Amino acid sequence: MIMGRAVLGAYFPGADEHTYPIEHLPADLLTHLFYAFARIEDGHLTLPSAAPAQLAVIKRTHPHLRIVISIGGWGAGGFSDAALTPHTRADLVAECLELVAGFDGVDLDWEFPVSGGPAELAHRPEDRRNCTLLAQELRDRLGSDRLLTAALPAGRLQSAGPYDPAESFDLAALADILDFVNLMTYDFGTGFSGIATFNAPLAEVADDPIDPDLRRWNNVTGAVDYYERHGVPRDKLVLGVPFYGQGFRVASPGEQAGLFQPQIGTVEVGDWRDIRRDLLPDPAWQRHRHRVARSPWLYHPGTQTFVSYEDAESIEERAAFAASHGLRGAFMWQLAGDDTEHSLLAAMTRPFRE
Repeated sequence: MIMGRAVLGAYFPGADEHTYPIEHLPADLLTHLFYAFARIEDGHLTLPSAAPAQLAVIKRTHPHLRIVISIGGWGAGGFSDAALTPHTRADLVAECLELVAGFDGVDLDWEFPVSGGPAELAHRPEDRRNCTLLAQELRDRLGSDRLLTAALPAGRLQSAGPYDPAESFDLAALADILDFVNLMTYDFGTGFSGIATFNAPLAEVADDPIDPDLRRWNNVTGAVDYYERHGVPRDKLVLGVPFYGQGFRVASPGEQAGLFQPQIGTVEVGDWRDIRRDLLPDPAWQRHRHRVARSPWLYHPGTQTFVSYEDAESIEERAAFAASHGLRGAFMWQLAGDDTEHSLLAAMTRPFRE
């Protein structure tokens, strides 16, 4: 049994109907499914062609799940223009209400208003206010029986360098409007980082060479504290956990098997299922675990490659933190990244199950 009103969510890669077959859906472990993604194209909202059929099957086979359509995602444009004026916002909301019939709500995934997202996407200083206005109009029109959520960032290094989520979002205002926030407590260490570092460290690591003013927030516990300080109650925060890895090539191993060394390029390492199948059984990859970050990593001396990832132990630690600190629940990106036994999802949900 799931504790209270806890949110146990997963992003479902529905845009490619072959990525994750519906019959593999571990619905008994979930309360919410976030269907990724609808897009804004030429000012109009579009759903993946497979969405209506997939939605019907999931609702028929798993009637307890609340299925929320997620709009946007990394690299998705159109938000800045669509939210720009009362007229464009009204048009987008009207299309949203028409196209999302049958879904149990809407999840806004604007990455990101004002700055921080891909440089080629349109962005404006007024995005911050317009994002709030768009959310309020959606809230007013969706009604009380459907959810409105948003996926909001935590990583302090984005496309243009140092990044502050409060410069993109009026966090306190959004907290009043949204049912809850999917806090993306991952991507703390990406290609935007100058060093090989952790994707989702649980706590601040003192010898991390990032600017200390960024470092205090650039971890799971720091991000939760930051959002709470900016007016988002803990019971409206759903903690995100990644089911994928981040890889870096480093100039030298340093004293900690590549950790915190200058990176000279990123390496695609795939999801947990790929890491478990291809890297963990290979003795050339040295295994390590950090006692403060509470994260594992791999290092390959031959190729000088560092890989940050999460396993069942570290995922459960993060979920236990969320459960013990009064957060609303936990969610993951994304279902296709887990193994066939759903070991990471089971670990994420365990602290919330009686």
